[in-house]
Amino acid sequence: MYIIAGLGNPGRQYDGTRHNMGFDVADRLIDEYRIPQSGQKFHSLCGTGMIGSEKVLVMKPLTYMNLSGNAIREAVDFYKIDPETQLIVISDDIDLEPGHLRIRKKGSAGGQNGLKNIIQQLGTDCFVRVRVGTGAKPQGWDLADWVLAHPSKEDRALIDEAQERAMKAVACIVTDGADAAMNRYNG
Repeated sequence: MYIIAGLGNPGRQYDGTRHNMGFDVADRLIDEYRIPQSGQKFHSLCGTGMIGSEKVLVMKPLTYMNLSGNAIREAVDFYKIDPETQLIVISDDIDLEPGHLRIRKKGSAGGQNGLKNIIQQLGTDCFVRVRVGTGAKPQGWDLADWVLAHPSKEDRALIDEAQERAMKAVACIVTDGADAAMNRYNG
């Protein structure tokens, strides 16, 4: 079994913002693989289904980005999974240009507060993360204002394409492993 956690913020005002990349990719997975919604548990919207021959729990934590680790920790403990091999986290990344992906099996939070909280809650930085580029904060912008803003039309097109590739990358991780997904989708 895999836990796939898409990071974002609940509420309509955050729909389509840079910070909700994880929610958007999770929604694409739910649609593509017809994963039935099972309501709220682990302080998250959840759906349980199959990708290939693997059972997956797709979750969108409702704890807001900065406390995502609390919800993920509950699910990891409940299912007794190994985060290193059975957890996939999807998030935004301001250090990547719009449209770029970065898949890693471990590493720092890179300034992303949701990842920072997950690392703190799990006590490890060894879990697969799929990061979707949103572009760097322009000079003069507040970081929170930037990540909570809607992308330009041009960036939105690149981000939509990247979200589609991220969805395929997550499925590849589940079916073929993280190394195969890194070889196919990084960049």
